[in-house]
Amino acid sequence: MTEQRDIYVCTRCGNCCKWPGQVKLTDVDIAAMAGYLDIAVDEFVETRTRLRDDRQGLSLTDNQDGHCVFFEEPDVCQVHAARPEQCRRFPTHWNFPDFEAECDAIKLRLAITRR
Repeated sequence: MTEQRDIYVCTRCGNCCKWPGQVKLTDVDIAAMAGYLDIAVDEFVETRTRLRDDRQGLSLTDNQDGHCVFFEEPDVCQVHAARPEQCRRFPTHWNFPDFEAECDAIKLRLAITRR
């Protein structure tokens, strides 16, 4: 049995960093980014996160223009090597209707054979 699956290769266009919304953080994400930035976890939480709208955890803060706090023109993520899981998984593992109109990722269709 062969199944088709779409995956996307990120072109690092930075468009996903400019969308409004929430980048939900895990404890692992927070520790990784704080370590990458060489700051204490408490300082990272205090200066780079906010309570999520559902009050069920933390998300990254946004700049005044709505962009991610780590986004820097032109299309650079300051923490790309330690970016949160949610960012690493976009757009192959999660996305939203019509995201392709904004995202420059390259779509690849894989044929997966199951035995």
